[in-house]
Amino acid sequence: MDLLRACRGAWDTPDRSGDPVDLHDHGLQTAALLRRSHPADKELQVAGLVHDLGHLLFPGDDAGHADHAAEALRPLLGDRVARLVGLHVPAKRYLAAVEPARALSPQSALTLRAQGGVMGADEVRAFAADPEAEAAVTLRQADDAGKVPGLDAGVMEDWRPVLERVAAGVDARTP
Repeated sequence: MDLLRACRGAWDTPDRSGDPVDLHDHGLQTAALLRRSHPADKELQVAGLVHDLGHLLFPGDDAGHADHAAEALRPLLGDRVARLVGLHVPAKRYLAAVEPARALSPQSALTLRAQGGVMGADEVRAFAADPEAEAAVTLRQADDAGKVPGLDAGVMEDWRPVLERVAAGVDARTP
């Protein structure tokens, strides 16, 4: 919770030239969208809440932020949450390949190249075969939509019980 609260006033780029909301509001918005679309999948919701913590842990590392966050979160929130967090950048690359007309935020479009660019055909097939591909794409879509300045998506403290249950292994994915 302390790390999530530290996201207030922290941005995806050190000079604030990136997305129009701070990491705190972005995480809340992403998680709220996932709660609405996938109410039974608490791990997916939590992945949305924490997916960009790598920007806080390693400022300026756009290419590695997802992997840094996944590595830091695995012992706290489990393998699936960490896996989804790690896949949110490959999901962007995948969507850029399969939906080339799909709009990205200006910052996401800018960082796509540093993150490996649009996936090639072999990468697309490999990503699509991943058992978590659908959930990762869902997370990515919420990530792209959760960047609305001034949108009230609740308060971080409301997520404490969900985080505690996921951390305890109580709220695994419900099919």
